Amino acid sequence: MPPQQRWEGGAFIPRLPDSLDQLDLLLLTVAKPRKIHPDGIHFQALRYLDAVLAAYVGEDVVIRYDPRDMAEIRVFHHERFLCRAICPELADRTVSLKEITAARSARRRDLRSQITERTNIVDRLIEAHQPAAPGLPITAQAPAPKPPAKPRLKRYREE
Repeated sequence: MPPQQRWEGGAFIPRLPDSLDQLDLLLLTVAKPRKIHPDGIHFQALRYLDAVLAAYVGEDVVIRYDPRDMAEIRVFHHERFLCRAICPELADRTVSLKEITAARSARRRDLRSQITERTNIVDRLIEAHQPAAPGLPITAQAPAPKPPAKPRLKRYREE
């Protein structure tokens, strides 16, 4: 029987969770294994703290979080709820995982462009300070040959 007919027939009674906490837990689908360090749980380059975690230092736990709000994670030890750990840096605002990855990508692009720019400056300085070859006028100096480009296709020794 199609789901719509079953629903309209009244034979389907949805099971609702007993409490709002259980409903929240059902919605937190992302689970990651982590280890508890003396200074808290490290996740996505952030540190999450709670007083309960002090008794579990060195233990492996599973964390669940909402990707739309990275300020809080829920910690489970041996499939039993342990606590809600909070990130002090994000406690006063809501930051999503998407925003964190976008900020990291933007920073990475900025650093890459700075490195490229500085590499070009260094290359120009090296070219300007190289002595001219004897017997050639300075204006007739040929540019240094570029090294051959590496093939993008990975080759194996057996080929």
